[in-house]
Amino acid sequence: MKKVGFVSLGCPKNLVDSEVMMGTLEQAGWEITNNAAEADTVVVNTCGFIESAKQESIDAILEATSLKSEGKAKRVVVAGCLVERYRDDLMKELPDVDAFIGTNEVTRILEAADATKKFRELPLLPIGNKTATYLYDFDTPRHRATESHTAFIKIAEGCDRPCAFCSIPSMRGSFRSRRFGSIIEEARNLAKQGVKEVVLIAQDSSRYGEDLGEVDALAALIRALGEIDELEWVRVMYAYPTHISDAFLAAIAETPKAVKYLDMPLQHASRNLLKLMKRGGTRESLEKLIKRVREKVPGITIRTTFITGFPGETEEDFEELMAFVRNCRFDNLGVFPYSDEEGTPAYDLPDKVDPKVAKQRRNRLMKEQAKISKKLNKAKIGNTYKVLFEGLSQESDLLFQGRMEGQAQEIDGYILINDMPDDFDPQIGAVYDVRITEAHEYDLIGAIV
Repeated sequence: MKKVGFVSLGCPKNLVDSEVMMGTLEQAGWEITNNAAEADTVVVNTCGFIESAKQESIDAILEATSLKSEGKAKRVVVAGCLVERYRDDLMKELPDVDAFIGTNEVTRILEAADATKKFRELPLLPIGNKTATYLYDFDTPRHRATESHTAFIKIAEGCDRPCAFCSIPSMRGSFRSRRFGSIIEEARNLAKQGVKEVVLIAQDSSRYGEDLGEVDALAALIRALGEIDELEWVRVMYAYPTHISDAFLAAIAETPKAVKYLDMPLQHASRNLLKLMKRGGTRESLEKLIKRVREKVPGITIRTTFITGFPGETEEDFEELMAFVRNCRFDNLGVFPYSDEEGTPAYDLPDKVDPKVAKQRRNRLMKEQAKISKKLNKAKIGNTYKVLFEGLSQESDLLFQGRMEGQAQEIDGYILINDMPDDFDPQIGAVYDVRITEAHEYDLIGAIV
């Protein structure tokens, strides 16, 4: 049996593509191995979003080709977003790579992995952009790489937003939604496999269904998924701030299985910067939005992300962002220094910010958020929450871990469990009541009650 090893980099959306490629190969008789050194074919599914991700992808490709030069792997395939951005350059610079497939060519993985095919000589699909049409379906083969109790469902692909810093539209193509029934059927299949939490992902989840002529389709999808008996949680990631409708918020508030959690990247709060980023809005309009979300969904956890050092960001702009964060008191927050990416509108903007300054601002903002997070977490001490049990902690074999509704896996913090009733046998994927006993900046300590 031929063996294939995968290195999947970047976001959960890329991970789903890897799972589909693995499932396609597995269905065709390949064995999936976690040890690339023993694989006949190594597939590197790359990220090309920002400079650090691109470098990580290049390093992984070079590591894979070194296995080939050592005689361990017979074939190396490079897939994903980096291929969409730099296919011609990669083909010239990496002669030891046997095949390159873009994000719209996931279904060609069998050809790409086949050692009898001279894939470099085969016709190529046009790279990304407006020509992309690929969407997987509920019956598409898939080998899940996530924990047994949680799974991602990609509800749409591509993006039409004009954000000045972002290269995703050129890599993933125009926004296109999957059919409603396909998503529901996939969720049912996953639930039958023991999945307790489904996480809905897309480049822009809040626009789901618009291109199909549907109104408030995401709200309807949440309600329908909430009717699947075996599921415990339904989570939505990557919602765009201008598309947070009252119907969407009502679906979260009124659907018991919909986690009270909103992942909504805001990127900045200064009117000047939001305009340069082609995002629109002002600090005042965003504060009104945050207030509306919290009124419509009491107790909701809000996560967001910001960029520091975007071209034209002054110290005054950054201080406005700091004040915005202090005022809104987000539960979870990520900050990224600006990455100057060729092919994006921001690449041609003047008034570049020194990367050192961008990183300093990032660190200042995260330090401020750490204070906020710790205060919010301390307020949870003594309270009891529903927690999805996940087994042994990543930090120590002496602790267990789980997540409450407001914690997305591998993005936010965890509940570290150090106590439970005698002779209690907790099951991974089950939901238990956990009383919080200690609080840190991002993680909480608690006991199963």
